[in-house]
Amino acid sequence: MESGLPLLALLIGAVAVAALARRYGVSAPLILVVAGLGVSYLPGVPDYTLDPDVALLLFLPPLLYSAALESSYVGIRANLRPIGLLSIGAVLFTTALVGLTVYALLPDLGMPLSFALGAIVAPPDAVAATSIGRRVGLPRRMVTILAGESLVNDATALTAYRVAVAAALGGTFSLLSGIGQFLFAAVGGVAIGLVVAYLVTGLNRLLRDPLVENTTALLTPFVAYLAAENEYVHTSGVLSVVVAGLFIGHRAPRQSSYATRLQSRSVWRMVDFLLESVVFALIGLQLRSVVDALDAGDRSPGRLIWVAVLTTVVVILGRFVWVFPATYLPRRFSSKIAQRDPSPTWQVPFVLSWAGMRGVVSLAAAFGLPLTLDDGTPLPGRDIVLFITFVVVITTLVLQGFTLPGLIRRLGIVAAETAADNLAEAGAQQSAADAALARLDDLLAVATEHVPDDVVNRLRERAELRALQAWERLGDSGPDRVETPQDAYRRLRREMLAVERRIFVELRDTGRIDDEVLRRVQEELDLEEAILARD
Repeated sequence: MESGLPLLALLIGAVAVAALARRYGVSAPLILVVAGLGVSYLPGVPDYTLDPDVALLLFLPPLLYSAALESSYVGIRANLRPIGLLSIGAVLFTTALVGLTVYALLPDLGMPLSFALGAIVAPPDAVAATSIGRRVGLPRRMVTILAGESLVNDATALTAYRVAVAAALGGTFSLLSGIGQFLFAAVGGVAIGLVVAYLVTGLNRLLRDPLVENTTALLTPFVAYLAAENEYVHTSGVLSVVVAGLFIGHRAPRQSSYATRLQSRSVWRMVDFLLESVVFALIGLQLRSVVDALDAGDRSPGRLIWVAVLTTVVVILGRFVWVFPATYLPRRFSSKIAQRDPSPTWQVPFVLSWAGMRGVVSLAAAFGLPLTLDDGTPLPGRDIVLFITFVVVITTLVLQGFTLPGLIRRLGIVAAETAADNLAEAGAQQSAADAALARLDDLLAVATEHVPDDVVNRLRERAELRALQAWERLGDSGPDRVETPQDAYRRLRREMLAVERRIFVELRDTGRIDDEVLRRVQEELDLEEAILARD
């Protein structure tokens, strides 16, 4: 019982801090990291050493899968060029840049381990960046690019990491074999992800049970990850999970039931909230264990701190060095790209460059470094790699994370899609309403029994209502905005639902209806209130 108390304390503390951050409208990941840093040095706080196997298996697959489910396959396909340049090009560029820098500063660390460190700190963790971007109104395309990058860059970095670690352990390295391993891992991961997604969608079609479908969904990321990472194939589990999530998420509107989709949103929001809270709290809590394990050897601690700070600067500036040319050079050399996708203002690549916070994948990879070489001797420099990784992760999360919202506002990079979205939705709602009314007319024309006029009128009103609501949202939205008829309807109906719910509870308390009756009626009231509510 006692051994479970630290875990319980971690869960309760992480959730409590995240809840407070949400309540006051600040970035929960950043507050969790800072809180973890402070708590790690409190007396009596145990060492929360991150198990890399737990981090990569327990945290990474569900978080990636959930992000893939919510991502736009259409949006990612439309932005394959910038996403590919960031998730593959920027990661490999950063790996090489950091590897060469660290090897020049600490030559006794060795070239393979220096490049392993480069691969470890290369992939940004876009959880914090995308959450900040959505909160402050970053344009949707930029959020899509950051999210798409985060879905793939871990696969690139972990593949490069494995090649470098194999060389560090006494193996040989060649550029050709490294490229071959990368291609095999990528293609294999994509193929396995597609197979898993196809099997899961086929199983769901047979089951048609929302509870079982969502239980299967919770298991899917782990199946996809382990199937790709098993010892016989050694492909990319990250890409397998991402491809499975994108495939299933893209097909969900056609293949899943309304009950499955409603449950799925609630389930994955809860999973994301819990896992992200624990992950970012753990990042902060690692400080003491990393510092205590550091063995500077013949080097002064001040020199190691200087190397860690310089590495962080290289990581941050290296992203700028890559992003700006990757943004403008393709348009300079290709007129087709320039016509199809005109060059953005300099503020756009600047924000994308600054949104490069590192996260749990970097720490998990660093902790996953082997303790010994192939001959059984301790791996020299492992503790130094851990320390530098921790400094990079913490500095980028705190420095870039806390300044990113203000930077976005100061540069004026705000979304302008609301009016266009409302107009597109209104047109789509009108098309859907017209199609629904035409279908109603067809059904009435072949009906063998008379359908009462009031039923037909109610069906017509319901079909036209959603289109009317969408057109009304195109009106004024300023402080002098007049309440629309549908706004008034939603406001008054919510008050009526609250009274109805109170009466049903009172009837249950006095024994006039059973709890089963209350639950059945309350579900109907809750569903109606959910329809009335709009984010």
